[in-house]
Amino acid sequence: MRHRLACVSLGLEVRQSHSDLIIKPGDKVQIFCSHDKTDYRMMLWYQRSPGDTALKLIGYLYFKDVKMEEPYKEHFNISGDLGGSATKNGSLIIQVTGREQSAVYYCAASKAH
Repeated sequence: MRHRLACVSLGLEVRQSHSDLIIKPGDKVQIFCSHDKTDYRMMLWYQRSPGDTALKLIGYLYFKDVKMEEPYKEHFNISGDLGGSATKNGSLIIQVTGREQSAVYYCAASKAH
């Protein structure tokens, strides 16, 4: 199973690890995302499945609060702390159960509205 990861931003450098992973069911994967824009306190995570052009929102982190979309609550989690004036760090944790998690994952940073 292959997971591809990418970063999305407009005028903001968002760093994300890993660039490409091959894993098997039962593995737990943690993808990290960070940026230096101290007033961007929302980090959003998206999934794009093979053969699909749509990005699906997995959930987001706002300061320390996590909001997960219903279809992702069982096998996905988001963690991090976007408070303070230092580099903003967050992560997406995936409990791999099968092919439905084989996708491209995107991290994005935003100012909260």
